[in-house]
Amino acid sequence: MGKTPVLEIRDCNECGGCTDLFPEIFQYNESLGFIEIISWDESEKKDVDEAIKNCPTNAIGWED
Repeated sequence: MGKTPVLEIRDCNECGGCTDLFPEIFQYNESLGFIEIISWDESEKKDVDEAIKNCPTNAIGWED
């Protein structure tokens, strides 16, 4: 089984970089007040890696 992207809410400063870069993967949940991963597939691995690289608080990562 492959890795899954995760976003640690407590580490996220809600800068919006990931949602700006990849709105098909990340979105701000207005009703709950945090950014979340809404959808992704293996073909978007490079996009998730790019979001990880650009996250200023290292809130995005991979989980086995």
